[in-house]
Amino acid sequence: MKKYNFYAGPAILPQEVIQEASQGLLNFNNSGLSIIEISHRSKDFEAVLEEAKQHVKDLLQLDDNYEVLFLQGGASLAFCMIPYNLLNEGETAAYLETGVWAKGAIKEAKLFGNVNVVASSADKNFSYIPKNYTVPAESKYFHITTNNTIYGTELFNYPKASVPIVADMSSDIFSRPVDGKQFAIIYAGAQKNMGAAGTTMVAIRKDILGTVKRKIPTMLDYKVHIEKGSMNNTPCTFAIYVSNLTLRWLKKVGLEKIEQLNKAKADALYHEIENNPLFESVIAKEDRSRMNVTFVIKKKELEEEFINYTKGLGIVGIKGHRSTGGFRASLYNALTIDAVNVLVEGMREFAKKHG
Repeated sequence: MKKYNFYAGPAILPQEVIQEASQGLLNFNNSGLSIIEISHRSKDFEAVLEEAKQHVKDLLQLDDNYEVLFLQGGASLAFCMIPYNLLNEGETAAYLETGVWAKGAIKEAKLFGNVNVVASSADKNFSYIPKNYTVPAESKYFHITTNNTIYGTELFNYPKASVPIVADMSSDIFSRPVDGKQFAIIYAGAQKNMGAAGTTMVAIRKDILGTVKRKIPTMLDYKVHIEKGSMNNTPCTFAIYVSNLTLRWLKKVGLEKIEQLNKAKADALYHEIENNPLFESVIAKEDRSRMNVTFVIKKKELEEEFINYTKGLGIVGIKGHRSTGGFRASLYNALTIDAVNVLVEGMREFAKKHG
């Protein structure tokens, strides 16, 4: 049976990327060696890393004021690395609280300095994106989470601020064209729209570093990673390789086309949610994520039955996060409109059965 992958992450990848990565596991560049056994210092792998960095710069429209890193530890490690590198004790950073991962970033930042949560949507269980807030000019930086994987909200209009903006784009990176130069730092775990789990991309404007007074451990110092070219320790070579293949695919398709496809997928699913008598969205309409569509069933006793029903259609990964329940269909770049149509038709048939 054909499978339709709606998992939130690690997420679906383009089939051509999986096929090429599989070949690289067996015989990389006709070297007779696997990508996972060649030296990270070899010219072959260095070429992969440099190509991946350049793809990121091209896709995010970044200039030479930025460096691109591929590190480990996930976006969760970046939660502490950012204030470690940017925030002196006694200084204040501004944060927008829009979900679980934003809360995690706030928690870590409080270990290093003061945190000003300029706005929060916690009052309505993170079902909307706060608006009409002010970022104080004395803030060292302003941190946002552009897409909220668990609750299903997304920032479509990035906030303006007179201070450097830091963005966690883990779950909507490269889902649409973005001028990355409006941010001082962009970071993202690779496992949503960019590649395999195991590496984290950090695009960082170099002039933002070097202002903290504290001593920073070597492996947590962005300046060290820049100087060492993401190779202060052995990088996650396979995850970077898959990221490079995915970035190639993204450039070939084009982010304008990617955005059109993502919008079409999200529109189709949200239209069904709005018009199906059994299902509903609890997210503010203007803030509904294109990447992670969350919804609930009005007859909660049918929740498990619907999950089992969709499994019979080959659909996997739509069970909601354990903290929220309900359903979550992740529509990452590589998911096809055909997969969304299978889910939509399944929702209609299920509603007929229980109407």
